[in-house]
Amino acid sequence: MAEGLLSYLARRLLWALFLLFAASVLVFVIFWLVPANPAAIRPASPFSSPDAQAAVRSYLHLDEPIWKQYGAFVWRILRHGSLGESYWSRGSVDSIIANDAPVTGSLIMGSAVLWLSLALPLGVLAAMRPRSLLDRTSTLVVLLGQSAHPVWLGLMLSYLVGYRLGLTPIQGYCSFFGGSGPGQCGGALPWASHLILPWLTFMALFLALYVRLIRATVSSNLAEDYVRTARSKGAPERRVIIRHVLRNSLGPVVTILGMDLGLALGGALFVENVFGLPGLGYEIVHAYQLDDYPVIVGIVLFAAVIIVLLNLVVDILYGVLDPRVRLA
Repeated sequence: MAEGLLSYLARRLLWALFLLFAASVLVFVIFWLVPANPAAIRPASPFSSPDAQAAVRSYLHLDEPIWKQYGAFVWRILRHGSLGESYWSRGSVDSIIANDAPVTGSLIMGSAVLWLSLALPLGVLAAMRPRSLLDRTSTLVVLLGQSAHPVWLGLMLSYLVGYRLGLTPIQGYCSFFGGSGPGQCGGALPWASHLILPWLTFMALFLALYVRLIRATVSSNLAEDYVRTARSKGAPERRVIIRHVLRNSLGPVVTILGMDLGLALGGALFVENVFGLPGLGYEIVHAYQLDDYPVIVGIVLFAAVIIVLLNLVVDILYGVLDPRVRLA
């Protein structure tokens, strides 16, 4: 059995390495080869003069063969762990990502805790009482959550809760561990107060999906033979739900959660720009406005790595918990 587990882990690791390689090729093709001259994309760009464009092409090695361009791109990452430098600030892309990733991570992980805390009880109760008032209300929540755009919802929450009621800050971010300079806010309470509206906005993107998913999986497992057997033996309903139904219903939730935490970086782009959070989504929009391609490439490649790693973790957990997955 140990050999089967090791073989399964080896296959998953090799597949993850292949996906990382494919992601690096895709990022390189999209951002370096499709616009063959990034400096000339916008006529109003400061790099639009012929001499400046030639300097940019030399800096990016665009005057070299394609295979050399990609080789230099990968070699710099593997040897130096560097994603390059920003055109405008001349700062390291690695340091930009290191500064912005905690903000995006706080937004995504905090929202995940909220939507799971609400979706789990709502989904279970709706499945146990089909066509009840709670079930119909959760269905309404699903429809509203899938229909509301995060930009509109964020603006409404900012206006009503932040501006009209004055309960929370509207813009900005505070570090959880304290400010790094004079006049900068920090601490657990200011950190949470600045993120509560972004959390609620971001939560709405996924709450509807998870309520429906949990309701469907719990309803399906409630009709299984092992549940009827447990009830016929006199097991308490709470024990049947927790030990039998939920235990077998959380597998699809874990799978979808592993994918959504990576794909949520795309949704963070809207939320961070609405609330002025200095995260990866805000940074990539700012970099696009300035034609700062090394920053765009670095953030996209970082997001691809996070998605691959999260899916690898989910695959490994499945292999450890369910031997049937390894045999498959």
